[in-house]
Amino acid sequence: MSFAPFDWIDAEARGRAAAGLVRTLRPRGADPELLDLASNDYLGLTRHPEVTDAAAGAAHRWGAGATGSRLVTGSTVLHAELERELAAFCGFEAALVLSSGYAANLAALTALSGRGSLIVSDAGNHASIVDGCRLSRAETAVVPHADPDAVAKALPAHGGRALAVTDSVFSVDGDAAPLPALAEVCRSANAALLVDDAHGLGVLGDGGRGALAAAGLAGGDGVVATLTLSKSLGSQGGAVLGPARVIEHLVNTARTFIFDTGLAPAAAGGALGALGVLRREPERAARAREVATSLHGRLTAAGLTAVRPDAAVVSVRAPSADAAVRWAADCRAAGMAVGCFRPPSVPDGISRLRLTARADLTEEQITTAVATIVATAPRQADVAPVS
Repeated sequence: MSFAPFDWIDAEARGRAAAGLVRTLRPRGADPELLDLASNDYLGLTRHPEVTDAAAGAAHRWGAGATGSRLVTGSTVLHAELERELAAFCGFEAALVLSSGYAANLAALTALSGRGSLIVSDAGNHASIVDGCRLSRAETAVVPHADPDAVAKALPAHGGRALAVTDSVFSVDGDAAPLPALAEVCRSANAALLVDDAHGLGVLGDGGRGALAAAGLAGGDGVVATLTLSKSLGSQGGAVLGPARVIEHLVNTARTFIFDTGLAPAAAGGALGALGVLRREPERAARAREVATSLHGRLTAAGLTAVRPDAAVVSVRAPSADAAVRWAADCRAAGMAVGCFRPPSVPDGISRLRLTARADLTEEQITTAVATIVATAPRQADVAPVS
């Protein structure tokens, strides 16, 4: 009798292939070979000399790794400095740095909810929020996308401890959440508001201080933010920002903080270096938004269907998953990297190219990018309309 406990994987692989949903790793070299409209390096800081020097200097001084969890040996004065700088820059009382933005969302959601509580989550939220809701053991109500009225209906129905959670800028289409309206709903229901500002930090707000700062909500008693250091700050890691008592609670209860190795010193140093550049060059935030607006305007003028960007993400609809994959491959063959989003990564089932505007793109590069996307586009008559 044969022993084949993983034969079911072959059947699932065949199903993915038939649906055009096979994903593959494509290792890149150290030197950029393609015009990059696929990464989340919104401010162009990943290779900035000050950022890389800060990362290298931290590695030389503190070592390649944190050596342990933050509560054992993994906290350095560098981590503490980064937490102070993040909190001050974004307008919050305190911050806690974790190994990734994913871990930050899991930490905040699980530590601030639990059995008997309610989480109200936007249908368009990132997978890390979805997973945090699942792990929290709280009752979770998923409400229609960007709908404060739906949140208002869900919160009072519970009657106990509750929080609403949303992305500030949604990673698929690049649209922004109605944060002021959501905050008012939460205040009325005595609920907390948790906002993942991964795609807002560095792009929105005065000098890139984020979507909550832009909405006048940063530092509010009932407001907590999560963010990543891997996008606008060009490094790696995540953080939770909020009232000091919330951060102290996470230190004592958040499993993805307590049981995870601390963020590598190089990543902490790189993020600090990037914050320094952004403080000195706040115009980078406005430039990223300007590039996004330019890409959208030129692509729609050429007849493509794109969602108007609220930050630095430009979403261009494709007629099918297969067409999106071919479109991205054709762009790559023409010398440009673009994101390709398709089910199950998209909540609405519509495949698209996902373009990321970068503050360091030149006008010539923008023109080249638009020309490449238009020249390789599938038949536009088949592209799904924007809802």
